[in-house]
Amino acid sequence: MSAVNEKPQYKAWFESLDDPSERHALDEIVYTDAGGGLLQVVHDMDELKKVAAEEWKQRFEVRRGGSEWPYGSGVWCMKEWILPEIDSNNVVSMYEGNTNLFWAERFGREIGVEDLWLKLCGNSHTGSFKDLGMTVLVSMVNDMISRGKEIPAVACASTGDTSAALSAYAAAAGIPSIVFLPRGKISMAQLIQPVSNGAIVFALDTDFDGCMEIVRQVAEKDGVYLANSMNSLRIEGQKTISTEIVQQFQWEVPDWLVIPGGNLGNVSALAKGLDMMLELGLIKRKPRICVAQAESANPLYLSYLKDFEVFEPIAARTTVASAIQIGNPVSIKKAIDALRRYDGVVEQASEGEIVEACAAADRTGLFNCPHTGVAIAATRKLVDRGLIKPDDRVVVISTAHGLKFVDFKLDYHNMALADHVPEHANPPIELPADYGQVRDRMLHEIDTRRSG
Repeated sequence: MSAVNEKPQYKAWFESLDDPSERHALDEIVYTDAGGGLLQVVHDMDELKKVAAEEWKQRFEVRRGGSEWPYGSGVWCMKEWILPEIDSNNVVSMYEGNTNLFWAERFGREIGVEDLWLKLCGNSHTGSFKDLGMTVLVSMVNDMISRGKEIPAVACASTGDTSAALSAYAAAAGIPSIVFLPRGKISMAQLIQPVSNGAIVFALDTDFDGCMEIVRQVAEKDGVYLANSMNSLRIEGQKTISTEIVQQFQWEVPDWLVIPGGNLGNVSALAKGLDMMLELGLIKRKPRICVAQAESANPLYLSYLKDFEVFEPIAARTTVASAIQIGNPVSIKKAIDALRRYDGVVEQASEGEIVEACAAADRTGLFNCPHTGVAIAATRKLVDRGLIKPDDRVVVISTAHGLKFVDFKLDYHNMALADHVPEHANPPIELPADYGQVRDRMLHEIDTRRSG
């Protein structure tokens, strides 16, 4: 499909977080600044401000979900805010984004919030929010290759979802992909995705942080392009989550955004999307942000307890929320900055709280990944503490589809989780094929559940 002819008038570049005078072109293969710090993508806001806020809103509304390439994507409908100078014919998109808001009315009543919503980012091509950032990164690589840059492959360390997104988008573009996974620490559904998409898959005897060290060396020494969230191109796609949420509320800002946090790229992405909308006049106020961490992998929470004055990496312990089992998050500095700008808080959830939050929410029609369970458990705690008020509008970011984690759910309902007795276990009822026995048990179960 051919894109419309464009004459880019907007500009964006890499810029050092610590030294704004240090800039790099977006097609330069660079991941950190001269001092080893993170980069960010910066846009020419003066040029973007020449378009009125209402015109931006209308432009996004008209494009989203349509057939004009690549603007139908929930990411690329905002192309001027993402990668304004890329040739649209080199965009690699699966029409990611445009995911629904689930009004969790019943569950909200149960925990004491009248206006609780879940942004179901897992309703995407590979089943997680990582698609939003990967379409941007792989599109940039595709554009660079089309102009003669030598990039042998794209690689990432992953606890599952990043590898799925990278392998799918790279396969669509015909670019080799390499993924490094911690052996035995991701679900089979997550492992089979990069395998099926033809990625070169390494299962290493280490954790995510160990995989991250390997992929950094591969990128530095072998010219493979790094696709982890320390590459700030990913943030450009992920920041559209906040814009999409506000658009779905007719450009009204919710009171709270609650997001599970592991490597912490997503919280800085949410804040960046909000920053752009504020500066360009599309919104007038800020929400508060909560980052939710598993107690077994909680370095940001521990830093929060010390007012972010100290941050110390930890050795993350095993958690059912395996995608956020990260003890040394790459985007820690960006995340802390975002939380300070958005009156943020950090909460943690124990393993028992995570699995019971998932189970309770599932009983009201949801089907959550364990990472969303971390955010739901944290939301419940903030409600109990009175920090979230009953009439606040709260949006929980659901980061991946529950179908990626059926083993965890089966273990719960079969009462096979180690060191935990489920409160909402619902195993199949095994009976002979006898009408009388089935009828008696059925009526008993109906009465029990009505009274419950």
